[in-house]
Amino acid sequence: MSLLAIDWLSVGVKMGQFILSFSILVILHELGHYLPAKFFKCRVEKFYLFFNPWFSLWKKKIGETEYGLGWIPFGGYVKIAGMIDESMDKEQMNLPAQPWEFRSKPAWQRLIIMVGGVVVNVILAVVIFIGITWVWGEEQLPVKNLKYGVHVDSLAKTIGMQDGDNVVGIDGQPIVNFGTLESEMVLKEAKKLQIIRNGSPIELSIPEHFSKTIVKQKKFAGMIIPRYPVIIDSVGKSATITNGELRKGDTLIAINNQLCPYYNDFDAIKKRYSDSLVTLSLIRGADTVQVKALINDKGSIGFFAVSPYSILGTVTSEYTLLQSVPIGFRHCWETLDKYVTGIKQIFTGKVNASDSLGSVISIGNTFPGVWDWERFWTLTGIFSIVLAFMNILPIPALDGGHALFTIYEMISGRKPGDKFMEYAQMAGMILLLGLMAYALGLDFWRLLK
Repeated sequence: MSLLAIDWLSVGVKMGQFILSFSILVILHELGHYLPAKFFKCRVEKFYLFFNPWFSLWKKKIGETEYGLGWIPFGGYVKIAGMIDESMDKEQMNLPAQPWEFRSKPAWQRLIIMVGGVVVNVILAVVIFIGITWVWGEEQLPVKNLKYGVHVDSLAKTIGMQDGDNVVGIDGQPIVNFGTLESEMVLKEAKKLQIIRNGSPIELSIPEHFSKTIVKQKKFAGMIIPRYPVIIDSVGKSATITNGELRKGDTLIAINNQLCPYYNDFDAIKKRYSDSLVTLSLIRGADTVQVKALINDKGSIGFFAVSPYSILGTVTSEYTLLQSVPIGFRHCWETLDKYVTGIKQIFTGKVNASDSLGSVISIGNTFPGVWDWERFWTLTGIFSIVLAFMNILPIPALDGGHALFTIYEMISGRKPGDKFMEYAQMAGMILLLGLMAYALGLDFWRLLK
């Protein structure tokens, strides 16, 4: 990949959104441990955003706690006195327990401290989804509004779909919102697809491992997209017109006599004429007009088309704050359900782990190349509930592992030994670091391909 081909402005915007989102999640998660620890009179020695081996970008001691900013953006931590954690402070653990230490506290208090981060992430996700619903409402593109049908790529064509089809159902269940189509095909492992073709209903069979293929080819979006005409909304200053003029409301129908009735046709044809002068055929009122224009070396003519959502018509439902509360809870649950389903598909072999896993690079790429607050908060809400789920897994070195040992202690009345906890923490850290290295390696491999 050429460095000159990278849109560095877009990369910078994505990075900025990722860092802000990740910082919010980490700080609030660690605050979920910090606050109950302080409430139960534990000494908190460090509170860090990002990890800081060898040195910190910034640090300041206030009272008994050192607050700081690390340089490895893979998380953060609070170091609570008397707790076996990622700091692996063996010297402290060899000394007699002190009243202000974590290990001196009753099991129920230790359990609250350990699950505090997960609880905060769940609450944060719910609050974010409630806020999104209240501020922006719910926007949907009804399937019934796709009057021009859909455009399908080569993968969708392998199951028998064609341009112009209208998808109306999955496994006999009607699809109302077009935006949920592809995710439902993957997560529900669809067997049948109901479509309307030239006014007639048709049912297509979906191969058994089609969801694995979608994940492998990263076709989470773009496999099936709405078709819509190219209607000019405005003309930019960069447009080079040598004969005639482009006007708001013109509908483009051909380039050099090659028909492009829909945007996907236009997008494919214009790339063939990069850095060339072409003749555009447009419908203007009752007339057909011809305009000569330059398609630049980036494949752009310099006009902005009317949004497909404006042409097809979306439906936005607005809610009061009170009405948004149950919807926020529903969105939170649906997000968790989809994520757990995806994890199950990996463990059952229905999708490959190497195709699904990703590191901070993959996470950062999910943010748009332009700053979009609705998208930003939606992704932050999704990552918050994912972070909560991952941390509650019963793996040593994660909150869930610590909680599991504490619950065992509460039930059995026997506390696991410090040596056992130390080895369990080391095993968990090796497992997590190995998984992180594997995911990072996959991302670099994808970049190099």
